[in-house]
Amino acid sequence: MKLNEHGLLVIISGPSGVGKGTVRKALFEMEGHDLVYSISMTTREPREGEIDGIDYFFVSVEEFEKRIKEGKFLEYAKFVGNYYGTPSDKIDEQLEKGKEVVLEIEVQGANQVREKAKDGVFIFIAPPNKEALYRRLLRRGTENPKSIQNRMDKADREFPLAHQYDYIVVNDEVTNAADRIMAIIRAEHAKTERSIYKYKEMLEVK
Repeated sequence: MKLNEHGLLVIISGPSGVGKGTVRKALFEMEGHDLVYSISMTTREPREGEIDGIDYFFVSVEEFEKRIKEGKFLEYAKFVGNYYGTPSDKIDEQLEKGKEVVLEIEVQGANQVREKAKDGVFIFIAPPNKEALYRRLLRRGTENPKSIQNRMDKADREFPLAHQYDYIVVNDEVTNAADRIMAIIRAEHAKTERSIYKYKEMLEVK
């Protein structure tokens, strides 16, 4: 029985190439969870095979900018002429249902989310060491040496920001990292500040 029936917003963040997406997928493959993935909103055109409401929420520029003015994004940014953002109303709907909403995001976006979601659970995914991060970027085979070095330089600027997070999970092995995150989620539900009201109600404690 969960004393805290309200869902948690779980922010998985860290430098590019650290394996955030791989860890998140492993987390969702675990049995017996109430996890839902936060779907981003974008103004770009759907690619072949992409489905509105599953891959992204596809909207017009006008609709997106209207939502910006209304403060309906936890975070947003513009890349190559298109907007991308995390709609807060969609997240709130899932949290009210008691779902754990997982948001996988870059460090810069996590900073925006932190300003609006004070009760979010922020988890920094770290590599075992810099060499491991470099090898992961190299294995992608999608970037030239200069691009890889730029990402390593960016990671060097982001590593010190780990102190801003609630937890640090080292991605030494994907399933181990996913297990640690699930343990964090369970522990967060048992925190006194999240569960005391339900506890008092259950035992009629005044």
